[in-house]
Amino acid sequence: MAGCGCSQPVRFDGVSRTYRRVLLAVIAINASMFLVEMSFGLMAQSMALKADALDFLGDSLTYGISLAVIGMSLRARATAALAKGISLAVMAVVILGASLWRVLVAAQPDEVVMSSIGVLAFVANVISVLLLLRYRDGDSNVRSVWLCSRNDAIGNVGVVGAGILVGLTGTRWPDLIVAAVLAGLFLTSAVTIIRQALAERREAANPAADQTPCAASRQPVAAE
Repeated sequence: MAGCGCSQPVRFDGVSRTYRRVLLAVIAINASMFLVEMSFGLMAQSMALKADALDFLGDSLTYGISLAVIGMSLRARATAALAKGISLAVMAVVILGASLWRVLVAAQPDEVVMSSIGVLAFVANVISVLLLLRYRDGDSNVRSVWLCSRNDAIGNVGVVGAGILVGLTGTRWPDLIVAAVLAGLFLTSAVTIIRQALAERREAANPAADQTPCAASRQPVAAE
């Protein structure tokens, strides 16, 4: 988007009825998929499914935070994004630790359940990604929602592939490897979110960073 005479590029901050409705829909999708995927992850003894289910839960909670801070100051929005980035990094560490534990004491997961639920989760995340596509270049609060949904869709492809490989190899290693890759993906996104959030917090510390003449232009092209 073009600027309005400001020294900083204009970023969409989420203040749009359409965006709020989209975000509510995405929250509902993620909360539902957490319940489905965690249930089947426990049944199938799949670390990858449980890791992905935890990500759905984390997304539901953090998207709720994103919704709550829409319309607040740049500092408040950046702080919320910073918290989301840190929570994503913590989740990555937890998943890595759980994966290492499963190397020692795990049973082979059910590959059919893994692949089937992985496909369902992929469809849910693709719907979320398509809903959020037009908002992918917003501020750190808005962009973090896009990054998490995009990562989830990528991760679901890995879960489906792991299920197939578990069946072909007869071992649990593909499941554990995918869980570790998902953790790495979460960590990478966490770093991206944290960096942008910190930059926006520094911007907010400048009294001229959020001037009123620019505020109106932070709407998306077709915001309602």
